[in-house]
Amino acid sequence: KMYLEFFQKNGHKVIANASLVPENDPTALFISAGMHPLVPYLLGQRHPSGRKLVNVQKCLRTSDVDEVGDSNHLSFFEMLGNWSLGDYFKEESITWSYEFLTSKEWLNLDVEKLSFTVFAGDETTPRDTESARIWEGLGIPKDKIFYLPREDNWWGPIGNTGPCGPDTEIFYDTGKEPCGDECKPGCSCGKFNEIWNNVFMEYNKTPSGEYELLEQKNVDTGMGVERTVAVLQGKDNVYETEIYAPLFNHIIEQS
Repeated sequence: KMYLEFFQKNGHKVIANASLVPENDPTALFISAGMHPLVPYLLGQRHPSGRKLVNVQKCLRTSDVDEVGDSNHLSFFEMLGNWSLGDYFKEESITWSYEFLTSKEWLNLDVEKLSFTVFAGDETTPRDTESARIWEGLGIPKDKIFYLPREDNWWGPIGNTGPCGPDTEIFYDTGKEPCGDECKPGCSCGKFNEIWNNVFMEYNKTPSGEYELLEQKNVDTGMGVERTVAVLQGKDNVYETEIYAPLFNHIIEQS
């Protein structure tokens, strides 16, 4: 409710949760991300609710099924998302994310526990120095900003072709001991919990594997409900939150 209210205040229109089974989309069995139902609009089709949207979308993901059961991966989850369909871009997206997470009026998280990652660039697409500059402009020290490769800081496309782009991710330090000297945001040990992902969807991957610039630059963000609840409730994993704890307690009692 707070998330929807925040983005409504900033000019976004609330749209409905789409069916978990995609409509008129033979490329996937289930909706796997909040942006999935919006692909036609990310490619330029006009959305009836405008160019600034927000919602809560139910998702079912199997691509990372081997990680389900660790501290923060689920097969079924709900994703908070806000989108710009050719409207605002990196500056507004990053600033709003930071405000919602750290402002006393909203989630009031300790900024000292936050770290940030950006796309390091490679031979096909350039390094995202702009996002790093925006984080620094918000007062984030350089040692809290990490450049990571495509496997960590690039999102999409769903399937082999379609809209995609570099992202900047926000991590919360759970307080766990690091797994080693190289432990940093993106590490799978559970110390850093990724709670927000801002995707700057400015490319379209073609059937030939090339990345061409989209006619409109889009923003696609995702904030996992379950991971955020874990942070707000002081838990280091999603299964100890009030969403799942009653189910596990019932199983324990019955067994």
